[in-house]
Amino acid sequence: MRRYHSLSSFLREKFGERVQKVTLDAGFTCPNRDGTRGKGGCIYCNALGSGTGAFGKGLSVRAQMLEGMERLERRYKARKFIAYFQAFSNTYAPLEVLRKRYEEALVDERVVGLAVGTRPDCVDEDVARLLSSYRKRGLMVWLEMGLQSAHNRTLARINRGHTYEDFIQALEIAKKHDLLVCTHVIFGLPGEGPLEMLETIERLAALPIDGLKFHELYVVRGSKMEKLYREGSYCPLTRTEYVDLVCEALALLPWRVVIQRLTGDPRPDELVAPTWAREKQNTLRAIEDTLINRDLWQGKYLGEPDPYLKEAPASGSPITPLRLHEDQE
Repeated sequence: MRRYHSLSSFLREKFGERVQKVTLDAGFTCPNRDGTRGKGGCIYCNALGSGTGAFGKGLSVRAQMLEGMERLERRYKARKFIAYFQAFSNTYAPLEVLRKRYEEALVDERVVGLAVGTRPDCVDEDVARLLSSYRKRGLMVWLEMGLQSAHNRTLARINRGHTYEDFIQALEIAKKHDLLVCTHVIFGLPGEGPLEMLETIERLAALPIDGLKFHELYVVRGSKMEKLYREGSYCPLTRTEYVDLVCEALALLPWRVVIQRLTGDPRPDELVAPTWAREKQNTLRAIEDTLINRDLWQGKYLGEPDPYLKEAPASGSPITPLRLHEDQE
């Protein structure tokens, strides 16, 4: 058993077997690219926006879904799948366009869920109602919102184009419609130190989110971050720094929050820095080892029980995060 509430264990508990996500590119864009909220996109994104560009190459959502299912069935023997709309903002289009794209992904009964990645400022009542309609059809529906940081000054610095308050409003709408909400955060954003990064986690821990994804900020070719990095204005986190932050963050989060990702997964041909971001398995092992060596687990600082022992900490009260305490001195 892992020391954090993993997505794989959550899905296995819900469906009784392995469930795999199929990542999809549905040809959408973002409001901070087309001029609605800004231009150029976030400073860490390039023209692909964390996607594959498959839709622009003529591959329909249905074709991507069928190909992905076949590939994941061969590799993992999976028989159930979640359609994951990943690239750009997948609620940023007219409702009929959104409905058409989502329906294309529901190729057969093996598709048991939808996961829709988007921005807080692209979530309104109509979007939430549409997504909730799939939940009522028996599908598991995750709304994945990229917050990245709870600090508005950071969001402005990275040209995010929305605020923390936008996130709170979108979360309220999503929960009103009984959607599962997974929040994305990035560690290592320009201008942020450990205190700011862990404060974002503390704020999220107090909110009714259902899942969380951790990403390290890595520099990709063609992004504004590449220019900052090459001119010496930005230095990425080391693997040790990142691992330590993730372990501290997990200890601040209640066990009910499903950890959907612990580290990013950059395309090797796009990555500029840090080089350790290519070594995903090494980073995951380092996180597991650090949790064990430091006797940390998800929820420890909240006084929640060790998942191995099912016992609360001996003090019977929340434990002060070591990193936060040390940094404040």
